[in-house]
Amino acid sequence: MNRPIPRLVLAALRGGAGKTTISVALAVAMQRRGIGVVPFKKGPDYIDAAWLSLAASGPCYNLDTFLIGREQVIRSFSRHAPEGSVSLIEGNRGLYDGMNPEGEHSTAELAKLLCAPVVLVVDCDKVTRTIAAMVLGCQGLDPEVDIRGVILNRIGGNRHAAIARRSVEDYCHVPVLGVVPRLGDVDFPFPERHLGLIPPQEHDRVRGALSRAGDIAEECLDVERLIHLAQGAPPWNVDAIQHGATEEGIASEPVTIGVIRDAAFQFYYHENIEALVDSGARIVEISAIKGESMPAVDALYIGGGFPETQAGLLAENEGFRRSLRDAAENGLPIYAECGGFIYLGESLTIGDAHYPMVGALPISFGMEKRPQGHGYTVLEVERGNPFFPIGMQLKGHEFHYCRILSCEVGEYHLAFRITRGTGMDGKRDGMTRKNILAGFTHLHALGTPQWAPALIGAARRYRAERNNNAQSTI
Repeated sequence: MNRPIPRLVLAALRGGAGKTTISVALAVAMQRRGIGVVPFKKGPDYIDAAWLSLAASGPCYNLDTFLIGREQVIRSFSRHAPEGSVSLIEGNRGLYDGMNPEGEHSTAELAKLLCAPVVLVVDCDKVTRTIAAMVLGCQGLDPEVDIRGVILNRIGGNRHAAIARRSVEDYCHVPVLGVVPRLGDVDFPFPERHLGLIPPQEHDRVRGALSRAGDIAEECLDVERLIHLAQGAPPWNVDAIQHGATEEGIASEPVTIGVIRDAAFQFYYHENIEALVDSGARIVEISAIKGESMPAVDALYIGGGFPETQAGLLAENEGFRRSLRDAAENGLPIYAECGGFIYLGESLTIGDAHYPMVGALPISFGMEKRPQGHGYTVLEVERGNPFFPIGMQLKGHEFHYCRILSCEVGEYHLAFRITRGTGMDGKRDGMTRKNILAGFTHLHALGTPQWAPALIGAARRYRAERNNNAQSTI
């Protein structure tokens, strides 16, 4: 079944070229015109996706052929891209940058898979006519990639803009659809940190930043032509795909899954939450910073984030830390990734400061100035754990500045062998103790479809055991 799905890929020649700012700006400008926007993000990323979600007033979905596979990318796009709205897809890194010299899993391959037109965001700092050479190179490397326009970013002035525009349009024969000047600290709406943009949860003027981004789009982008370009994308072939809860989830009473979501823990793929709901979960959001104690839940999911920026507040909330430690000791199923892993440990050291954490795992962490693990991961399940069978392979990603300072001998083991990535020590990841599984790898529910049902199953077993224990004491 074919249907019109307006769509557009915003790509760049490298990471840090400004495509996130321009993607957010364009989403705000479309919203101002009453045009619905559904944002998508290529690559393992939470922060850009959070800004895109706010700009579009709706969830941002991940499209990563390594993490979730080509078939699941097509299925997810078909599910989430409605008629009448523009599907705005932000690439990652350079257009052709993938996992090998053939560009496997690159933005270019995604654009071809989705039959989507591409607009290149080019960082023009200190170059003029060479911009045309770079665009020509992108056009010639793979003619199947449908490059339909260029946005000139970080332009130094009118003369710079005129030369760059004429060079692109004369030699590359594609239109320049935007000219964005260099933005100073006052004008630039999104300050950066080592992972890219500062997350909106830590930005003190979110609405002002989005409004300024929209103004940049109005002043600097040819918004109408960009919309027209998206609307001219070829019809999308949508297969009849069944969505919703599994039969097991429908037949059983929903379990309650707690999700810690606050300024410290904010890295969640929307599809992961969606998969839990589809599998029969009721989601309860919890704050480790403001919560007084753990609510009654059947399982807990702690994502990644920046516990280091909130370490003081996390440490000060001793009541919540104690209640979470008690729940873990009593067998609460807990799945934790990266920042959540750190939080479950004994302590976090940042410079000369030492912050107590939950203490559910006998491990202490320290923050470093350089990344300790960065990129895609491939894990093999070698030992028992609450969620995954032995022999299963998991694909994920990691990005952390944290290293292990000490790990006490105790009742735990490491469930995963690393075949790609760093994890805890370059060889292992996935610390398991009681009903806890925690590690540095982030998983995507569409790439690991067993994850959500496994968490639901653990929650049901825990609830049944808790109810049986309560009845036996009556």
